[in-house]
Amino acid sequence: MAKHGFTTRILHNDRHLSVEHGAVHKPIHTSSQYAYSDARELAAVFQGKAGYTYARQGTPTTDALEKKVSAMEGGGTSLTFSTGMGALSALFTTLLRAGDHLISSQFIFGNTNSLFGTLEHLGIEITLVDPTDVSAAAAAIKPNTRMVFTETIANPGTQVADLEGLGRLCAEHKLVYVVDNTLTSPWLFQPRTVGASLVMNSLSKHIGGHANALGGSLTDTGLYDWTQFPNILDVYKKGPSVGWGITQIKKKGLRDMGATLSADAAHRLAVGAETLSLRLDKISSNAMALAKFLSTHPSVARVSYPGLESHPQHERARKLFGGKYSNLLGVELAEGIDSFDFLNRLQIVILATHVGDTRTLALPAAQTIYYEMGPALRKQMGIADGLIRLSIGIEEQEDLLADFAQAFEQCQTKAA
Repeated sequence: MAKHGFTTRILHNDRHLSVEHGAVHKPIHTSSQYAYSDARELAAVFQGKAGYTYARQGTPTTDALEKKVSAMEGGGTSLTFSTGMGALSALFTTLLRAGDHLISSQFIFGNTNSLFGTLEHLGIEITLVDPTDVSAAAAAIKPNTRMVFTETIANPGTQVADLEGLGRLCAEHKLVYVVDNTLTSPWLFQPRTVGASLVMNSLSKHIGGHANALGGSLTDTGLYDWTQFPNILDVYKKGPSVGWGITQIKKKGLRDMGATLSADAAHRLAVGAETLSLRLDKISSNAMALAKFLSTHPSVARVSYPGLESHPQHERARKLFGGKYSNLLGVELAEGIDSFDFLNRLQIVILATHVGDTRTLALPAAQTIYYEMGPALRKQMGIADGLIRLSIGIEEQEDLLADFAQAFEQCQTKAA
């Protein structure tokens, strides 16, 4: 179906995989084990032949979702996990060893930063750099550097990494290049176009889109030569080398660690993915309108959104993401306006921790999801104490603007 557009391919992806009984969706397979009438065939599946053995390593339902994720990302091989953090944990702990060096964006999501603390305790060296400037990553490379990791758009600062420059750098030094595509999603950006080796998506966010299921995925784009990566175990060096990395992640991250996506969650995420492009187009339009409104409002000191021309990486974002800038805004209010009071006056916007939902969400970033980091690290990441993170949804644009306007008016009335 390569000749068809993005949404057409995703909408009909299950149907073209010969779904049982002519259904248009892959059904929910709840069985935890899979039987074979021939013991030799059972053994062959355990030894690498395509098939199912125990649900911890996947089911027909998760397999269908994985094929859908690969189609969205423009090719490659995908694995799904119970959460996005499960996917990242599997990635780092199965491919890196004590003594290895990882270069990462300094603007990473708070839970990923916490995970890095665990990796350091396991003996993995980590250097945080500004990903908007590829020279910072280049200067950090050491003989033991194995991997470079970045997000497309930082959460909540909205910095946009030099994704093309980092791709060239990793190719030159034969480093595994990992891109977290969660905030852009495959609809706005496919990291394989900049040379990414592995792509991570938190399926809980834009791809699922309805805040009704957790999940994560890793996609091996097929661009990295795993014969040059020293940490692949001999037992997984079977068949074409293009599959070595994803096989090791599957065997160690799913079979051994058990961060398995349930069939029920996989089904919800797969159905949600069908409307990804429609939702994200509306979300991006709403976010752009709100960013413009807030950037000129006297009660707002600063707005961070890649769609604004004032954003430091606006031109880069425009080129990479096709003129759409996703859902995330960082907002700092003018002096004298309490951010908590303002948030409490919003009526449509939900005060909750999530991004990529159909509903608009808001929270005080420093006091919630980034609280454990402490002030020093928050300052390094550009997270001010008064920063409000907004994840924009698909509500009518005029309703969102009116909600923010009335909240500002109430705050000003109280101040007077």
